Amino acid sequence: MDLTSTFSSLGIALGLGLLVGLQREQVASQLAGLRTFALITVLGTICGLLATSFGGWVIAAGFLALTGALMTGHLAELKGEKTESGVTTEVAALAMFGVGAYLVVGYREVAIVVGGGIAILLHFKGQLHGIAARLGEDSKSIMQFALISMVILPILPNRTYGPYNVLNPHQIWLMVVLIVGIGLGGYIAYKFFGAKAGLLLAGVLGGIISSTATTVSYSKRAAKQELADKPAAIVILLASTASCALVLVEIGVVAPGFLRTAMVPLSIVVTTLGVLSLPLWFLNNKDSAEMPSQGNPSELKGALYFALLYTIILLAIAAVKDSYGARGLYVVAAASGLAEVHALALSTSQLVETGRVGSAEGWRIIAVALISSLAFKVAAVTVLGARRLWKKVALPYVLTIAVGIGLVLLWR
Repeated sequence: MDLTSTFSSLGIALGLGLLVGLQREQVASQLAGLRTFALITVLGTICGLLATSFGGWVIAAGFLALTGALMTGHLAELKGEKTESGVTTEVAALAMFGVGAYLVVGYREVAIVVGGGIAILLHFKGQLHGIAARLGEDSKSIMQFALISMVILPILPNRTYGPYNVLNPHQIWLMVVLIVGIGLGGYIAYKFFGAKAGLLLAGVLGGIISSTATTVSYSKRAAKQELADKPAAIVILLASTASCALVLVEIGVVAPGFLRTAMVPLSIVVTTLGVLSLPLWFLNNKDSAEMPSQGNPSELKGALYFALLYTIILLAIAAVKDSYGARGLYVVAAASGLAEVHALALSTSQLVETGRVGSAEGWRIIAVALISSLAFKVAAVTVLGARRLWKKVALPYVLTIAVGIGLVLLWR
């Protein structure tokens, strides 16, 4: 294995170990938890790497040594002995023995990183257990993401089907994994910081999880006078800005080449909304906003809904382009922006990457979807929020929409 593959294998082992360890933490396992399972999987990978030089007996020896350590810990648990570390120290010692042996026959960089990682796992015991405890039942969301990304994704066929030859189950679900993963990151951050978040954090997290849901929720709270108009307006505007910026991230992940064309015009849209939101935030940046309860973005039902929507948009773009040409795509973009701008951005990026849509058409399609999404949020604030709230968000939204329209029509 080369250096990159070796680090990749160790990273996957660490991630899987932490995943299983997190689940064991939730059932209060005394024998092995977050750190121990991480060490066990890393130990297994190190033994596998050593076996390439010394033979398969290294894996057998590591397995027997681990079995002995676990049996010792289990016997202590049956006797009612309370040990501070369980079998963590024993497994860490075995892992470090493997690191020392690998240092002689493998990459020094790998040995240094693994050794340092083990030291960090051992040192931050309290913090790691604290994270697991704070997640509580929300560790279910991580397990659901593991189901979506590690179980469902690998078994889907990676080939195209259906009309226009654009439906690739693996690629469609990969987009689901991407968008759910981003939302899950925001959701976990919300669980740690969202209870009494500052306005900036509330807006950014709201935009990552769901800018539409954030707009609707804060508009209703302002109308009921549960929250002052200015803080509500700041969160709504920042959530829209974060959501628009997220589109650039999605393009960069799915179609890096396309990003070079789309970066400047779409960044102008994002920057315009962000700059127009700043004066309101600077005047009220000491306020806080208690974030409303957020839904788990890794629910399988939500993932299936996004996959269906992404598929419909993908087919619609291919069908409309085939029947009506490029101009018909803007109608699809405008309609899609009302429902889910990220599905439109990802599907368009995918079609640009495969050469079915030109890059100049692609960024304009996404810009139209962003304009449509911002217009929908203005309408939502108008219908659901108080008039005072509408006055505070209307100008930034309207000017940003005007800039977006100007870019679509005039940018060369």
